[in-house]
Amino acid sequence: MSALDPIILDLILLVPLAGAILIALLPDRFKLPNWTALITTLATFALTLHLPAHFATGQPGFQFEVNVPWIANPAIFYHVGVDGLSLWLVVLVGLLAPVGVVASWNTIQTRRKIFYSLFLVQQTAMFGVFVALDLMLYYGFWELSLVPMAILIAMYGRKEGPQAALKFFLFTFIPSAPLLVAILWLYARTHTFNFADLQYQVASGVLPAGALYWVALAFLVAFAVKVPVFPLHGWIADTYNEAPVALAMVVAGKLGLYSLLRFHVGLFAAQARTLAPLLMVLAVIGILYGACLALVQRDFFRLMAFAALSHFSLIVLGIYGLTFLGWTGAVYQILSAGVVEGTLFLLLGALENRFRTSIIPSYGGLAARLPRTASYFVIATLAMIGLPMLSGFIGEFIILSSTFTLVGRGWAVAASFTVILGAAYMLSLVQRLFYGPESALAASKSPSSLDLRSGELAILTPLVVLMLVMGLAPSLWLNSIEAGVHPPPRTAPATQRAVIVSAPAGAPSGSGRSEGPVVVPATAAPATQSSPEAQP
Repeated sequence: MSALDPIILDLILLVPLAGAILIALLPDRFKLPNWTALITTLATFALTLHLPAHFATGQPGFQFEVNVPWIANPAIFYHVGVDGLSLWLVVLVGLLAPVGVVASWNTIQTRRKIFYSLFLVQQTAMFGVFVALDLMLYYGFWELSLVPMAILIAMYGRKEGPQAALKFFLFTFIPSAPLLVAILWLYARTHTFNFADLQYQVASGVLPAGALYWVALAFLVAFAVKVPVFPLHGWIADTYNEAPVALAMVVAGKLGLYSLLRFHVGLFAAQARTLAPLLMVLAVIGILYGACLALVQRDFFRLMAFAALSHFSLIVLGIYGLTFLGWTGAVYQILSAGVVEGTLFLLLGALENRFRTSIIPSYGGLAARLPRTASYFVIATLAMIGLPMLSGFIGEFIILSSTFTLVGRGWAVAASFTVILGAAYMLSLVQRLFYGPESALAASKSPSSLDLRSGELAILTPLVVLMLVMGLAPSLWLNSIEAGVHPPPRTAPATQRAVIVSAPAGAPSGSGRSEGPVVVPATAAPATQSSPEAQP
């Protein structure tokens, strides 16, 4: 056990927040906000690497836990921890943050103190969502994540920032009100916000089933909007088109998808089984709808928005297939999408910064003038469409194969169109940007000032290498992911519901590592527990 283990999550949460405060106090000259943000995000990323380096893969339950009282009444605890489900998502946010700073280095020229301060606050909020194990603490971080995003879209939007920010805020904030009511209802019935305690009490059948269904639905809608799940996607195109590149690449999809895994299916297993067929239908529609819209876009940021809708819908399909392999593939695909889309956003942001437009027909023939940009873009594109030996293939293959063999062949066949249509719109984008006749816009620029600079290459090269490593050696990630992936079975006997919990029932909410996961039947007495693996 490392000496940092008891405080590592505290440091990961506090360092970016301290960096935000420091930037607010520094003068806005000599690019001090930029350098402070870069140093802070690099230091935070280094701290996140402590988690996989000291994570006990063979040990189930939460690790690096801290659980101390915060507010006496209601009983809110500062309770944080990670397991295989959240471990790599924390590292991913840590990795993408310095990439976002570099992506903003030359594009954010005004009010840099505000931008980088809010960017670091956003990073703190995302970390908090992934590590919080007290529902009210989680809700605080969840709401905090909305505020910097909305403010920065309004301030730094390309054309219609305030309108896009308002749409984003309303779409994501309004469903959070029923979420808060649902959390408070659970507390009134159970007298706890602790995730493991709530998980046991929900599974035990002591809560009224009818009300519990509406509570689970409130959780689902709040998270589905943030993914987004079709048809709750109305905000995504405007947000991607207007948001600064750093925010779009850091936030995209992760919070909603993780919350579906942890706090919807993980907390309301029986209700999730009931809703799973509907969610799978919406996922398949989202796959096809997002891909078809991506095919006809003229703006490459809007194309990325609808491509994200299609790819996130595939992950939703993996989640609500309610299989061990599906969940494993879903988590891996979230990680891959974060790396690949972050790379693409940085490259597209670099093009927009150089040519002052995101309209695809304005480009053409850039490969000869920007060989490094074209090479990196092609690699990221191939990873996004799932070429074997690159990161995107692993998650897609696991989700589709588990859906085909364990859920239903029809679902898998319909979902496979994400690969076909994804290749169509992404390869078309490569063709229109980098090949064919050289556009007048490209010809008007000096090639020496256009290609990727040393700072951009320093950030992009590790990301491209990571895509390759994730494609060739997925076990480096899958072993720890599998330790935290325990979906409920797709079907359960009428007389006995089962759910996976992360701590023994009746145990006080203390600090230290949890002793689960264990299967808790609805009819079982909490005094005795066994710990069989509950794999579908």
